[in-house]
Amino acid sequence: MSHAIVGLFTFELHLPGAESLKDKRSRLKSMLSRLHNTFNVSAAEVDHQDIWQSAVIAVGVVTNSTKHAHEVISSVVKWIEKHYPDLEIVNEATEIL
Repeated sequence: MSHAIVGLFTFELHLPGAESLKDKRSRLKSMLSRLHNTFNVSAAEVDHQDIWQSAVIAVGVVTNSTKHAHEVISSVVKWIEKHYPDLEIVNEATEIL
């Protein structure tokens, strides 16, 4: 049996245009749903839930290849930068388990 590879990408976002928690959650909900549908990954807000201009997001991918995990994470970053140019990634970390 082959082993599973888990890629975890965690990043902190600055949402300069968010005017309330409701506004922030609306924008994030859309982005998280689109990430899941586009890349078949799991994605969730994991920290800073009560800070209206900041969010920490985790994206996870399960695969059988370290290379594929890195490719998916790289694609996710490029996609966020292209489709959400108003959001600023201020910190990020990638782990392959």
